[in-house]
Amino acid sequence: MEDFRLVQPRCVPPLEEGFRPAVLANRQFRQELQDAGGGLPLALALERADGSVSRFETQVFSDEHTRSPANLAYAERLVKFLLWQRGGWKVVVGGPRRIGDYIQHCYSPEGPRAFDYHFMGEDVYERTFRVVSCSATDAPRQHEREQSLGRHLDGYRIGFDLGASDVKVSAVVEGQAIFSREVVWEPRRQADPQYHYAQIMALLKEAAAHMPRVDAIGGSAAGVYVNNRMMIASLFRGVPKDRFHEARNLFLRMRDELGAPLEIVNDGEVTALAGSMSLEDNGVLGIALGSSEAGGYVTGQGNITGWLNELAFAPIDYSPQAPSDEWSGDRGVGAQYLSQQCVFRLAPRAGIRIPEDITDAEKLEFVQERLEAGHAGATLIWQSMGYYMGYAIAHYADFYEELKHVLILGRCTSGCGGPLILQGAQEVLTSEFPELAGRINIQLPDEKSRRVGQSIAAASLPEIRGREV
Repeated sequence: MEDFRLVQPRCVPPLEEGFRPAVLANRQFRQELQDAGGGLPLALALERADGSVSRFETQVFSDEHTRSPANLAYAERLVKFLLWQRGGWKVVVGGPRRIGDYIQHCYSPEGPRAFDYHFMGEDVYERTFRVVSCSATDAPRQHEREQSLGRHLDGYRIGFDLGASDVKVSAVVEGQAIFSREVVWEPRRQADPQYHYAQIMALLKEAAAHMPRVDAIGGSAAGVYVNNRMMIASLFRGVPKDRFHEARNLFLRMRDELGAPLEIVNDGEVTALAGSMSLEDNGVLGIALGSSEAGGYVTGQGNITGWLNELAFAPIDYSPQAPSDEWSGDRGVGAQYLSQQCVFRLAPRAGIRIPEDITDAEKLEFVQERLEAGHAGATLIWQSMGYYMGYAIAHYADFYEELKHVLILGRCTSGCGGPLILQGAQEVLTSEFPELAGRINIQLPDEKSRRVGQSIAAASLPEIRGREV
């Protein structure tokens, strides 16, 4: 990154003066190109298993230009973001060969992004991950596919949302929640898939007891799901590889036992769906600040794409001193700034010592209690998160072209925390990105929706076919 110029933000997070927003570095790079009279085209095309292709176009310096070394860091961080936003088992780098060679090295079994190589290839798309170089004109054209998601409110439904520290479930009748419950759990420490099955099933049956019958079940959880089969999920990282096949069909077993259609999708998608339904508008990015960061997007047409939207692993801070993610090993990714992981990370700097012998949910509550009591250090944590959020939204806007609304929710937004995050984010957009402040609406749902809104929206996922209700 030494050749890539980082920019100090106008709104400096009070507990992290070294924060260097990705959006400012990228804009600085593009401004340098413009000042130099333009550059060469760079097209990044990502192919997914169903044949759909996402294409992102930008420019870079020619190999002869003195600033060309900065191309490598610029392009690599773009590839990293696009992989976790949109997904792909193959990346085509259309542009200078030096950039293609560098990306191929980084995203190889021996490269610094070996985690991404294995995750995107073997774990998600069950293929060998590849990086291919070509000219910008020869890079594949965009070929996206959209599909409708949820919005079915008829009948007797169960909705659930699986987080890393709690499970939320709702019984929904004709679009109205008649029962909701939230239970603390710690799935990441559990090696036996039967633990997850028993915990979830107990709650589903409890919700079912409040209705005369169950017509449909919808769920959301972090991870990648294909045809209701779990391909990869951080919630189940405690399950050994040789037993993961037992977890893969977990939700199909639940469907069969309860005798009702079941749909489960990434929790970020349901976050966006909840926002779109409550706002009665589209072009919605939902960001849930929970045990990790969940993201989802409803397009301008009200649909979803085949994108991953795993923004927890997409970089938003380019500082070489940025914290490392414990799972992927990369620095500056969203989960370290927009989740309870951020609260735990900043607590010592804020003069707060969190007890070690309690659950993560209890740790967050411990810090939130101090926030509600007016603890100055706790306030600085959420003010920092607000600035992180503002720069993250500006960064996301470069990749979600139809973005009109950002809905912020999740456990970290409860109580005083949500307004502090919202205030900080709006301050960033107003001071640094006035063009975005004028067209992007950032908002919080009400308290009840923040805590159980995803499980209610999840209930709308399945379509009830061939049955009178």
